[in-house]
Order: sequence, then structure tokens, then C-alpha cells
Amino acid sequence: MARLLAIGKEQVSKEAQDVFAEIEGAFGMVPNLFKIYSHFPPLLKTNWNKVKAVMMQGSLSRKTKEAIALLVSKDNSCAYCVAAHTAALKSIGVTEKEINIIESEIEKSMFTEKERELITFVRKANKDPNRITDKEYESLKKTGASDSEIVEALGVMELFTAFNKFLDSLNVEIDF
Repeated sequence: MARLLAIGKEQVSKEAQDVFAEIEGAFGMVPNLFKIYSHFPPLLKTNWNKVKAVMMQGSLSRKTKEAIALLVSKDNSCAYCVAAHTAALKSIGVTEKEINIIESEIEKSMFTEKERELITFVRKANKDPNRITDKEYESLKKTGASDSEIVEALGVMELFTAFNKFLDSLNVEIDF
């Protein structure tokens, strides 16, 4: 059972209503994640702006970013984000079979070598960042990953690690 009530758009502040309108325009709905954040509108607005910057801008493909969000969330055992990003991948045409390959055998996926290495690097950063070796970093750079792409990929990890902890702490109800 959720620890906080998800607030509907009729009950939130004007500031939160404006953010909700943007979110609904992007997703066709306001996910419970953001409804819970609306208890503190400055954080709602900040996190929505971060989602827009990290997930809707940059040079990495949406598929790569959604895969990172899914795998980081899976590694962190966040059922909400696993459901959300499985649905997001399916919405862009990724099949269940492809999702299973991404989850279990990334080297057999349809991603480029650079994308696979970025995803692998980010997963290790999520699980045990202090064990990333210079050799692993140099291997990533040899695939052509730019500094900007590395920061962008790590930004996706950072965003979803925070969301995972927030959602799990409050037992937010899955709405996907």
C-alpha cells in the first residue's frame, strides 16, 4: 500500500498544475511518481525539468536511455520503474524478446558496440562505481563514446537511481 496519496491535478497548487500539464502533454497522463512529488512542488518542478533534460535531450537514442533506465531500475529492484520503462521500450517498438536480450545478453542486442559499452559501464557505475577500472573506461572511450555521451548516460543512471529510492521508500503504486 502506498505510503502517501497521489494527488490529483484538481488538488495541487497552481505551480504543480502547470507542471502536470507539461507531463500530461508528454506522456498522455501524469504518472504517480509525479503526483507524489507534487506534495513538494519545487521538487516536482526540478525533477520534471531534469527528466526533460536527461531523457528528451542529448545525443543518445531514446532506446538507449530507456534501456539504461530499465536496467538500472532492475538492478535496484524498483518494480515501478521496471514497469514504466518496459512499457516505454514497448511504446517505441521494442519487443518482449528484445527486452529479454537487453536484460540478459546485452552483447547479442541490436545496440551498437558503443551503446552496449555505455550501458554496461553505467550498470557497473550503478552497482559498484569504485570498482570501475581505468582499463574499462579506456575501453569505453575506444568505442567512440564522447565525454558528453558518457555524462549523458551516467545522468540517466543518476536520475533513475534517485527515482528508484524515492519510489521504493514510499511504496508508490504502479500505474503503467
